[in-house]
Amino acid sequence: MANRTSTQNLRKRVRYHYRGNAAGSTLRLTLGSLFGLELRRVGSGKRMTSGKAGEATLSQWMADNARVCWVEQSEPWTLESQLISQLDLPLNLDQNRHNAFHTRLKELRAQARQRARELPISS
Repeated sequence: MANRTSTQNLRKRVRYHYRGNAAGSTLRLTLGSLFGLELRRVGSGKRMTSGKAGEATLSQWMADNARVCWVEQSEPWTLESQLISQLDLPLNLDQNRHNAFHTRLKELRAQARQRARELPISS
């Protein structure tokens, strides 16, 4: 895998997963799709979120159930590839086609996006 340098530090990235919205967090998009939260287009119609109530539900669920830990690593993308190939990480799509849940999760996310495209843009 190529080195994909982030423009954000780890703290900002983790905070966005916990407090952001489905437009900027694949984790929130995934969880919202699994929970059956309605995804809606907002703003210009290009961004999709689970709306105020849905995003609040995700934030509360993550506060109650999600934990973060990390290990300093000079080439984290190498460790990431190893972990994804060796562990059962059903919520990861990238590099994880071998996971039994991969196809179903892709379908759920695609269905949520398609439904959002069919609905009017939310204010």
